[in-house]
Amino acid sequence: MGERATALQASLDRLLDSPGVTGVALIDAVTGLTYGVAGDAVQAGAGTEAADLANLISERLGEAGAVGELESVIMTSTKRHQVLLSVVRSAGDPLLLAAGLDRSRANVTLALRSMGDPAREVLA
Repeated sequence: MGERATALQASLDRLLDSPGVTGVALIDAVTGLTYGVAGDAVQAGAGTEAADLANLISERLGEAGAVGELESVIMTSTKRHQVLLSVVRSAGDPLLLAAGLDRSRANVTLALRSMGDPAREVLA
């Protein structure tokens, strides 16, 4: 498992190369267990809070008649963006890639795009 953990950490570290990304975390979307963190863990967000938020939003979307699974959640403030990106895997609970972005240095659209492929790489 040590080699897999090292590969996971390397993948998370590469996500910090995206402009404005200050912290990232890979989180179990059901339990909130954090599998790995790179950069500023506080900026990435707490695992249980991210999982609870994603589950609440998914439930409310379903109640409103939305079809399909949650893809991403983007929250903004005057100084920060917080992004939760759903990462589908072939077996087991879904995962969330949580990222904190410095709003003055990040473009949310570019960040989501640049995080998409590396997010799948995390599971490779």
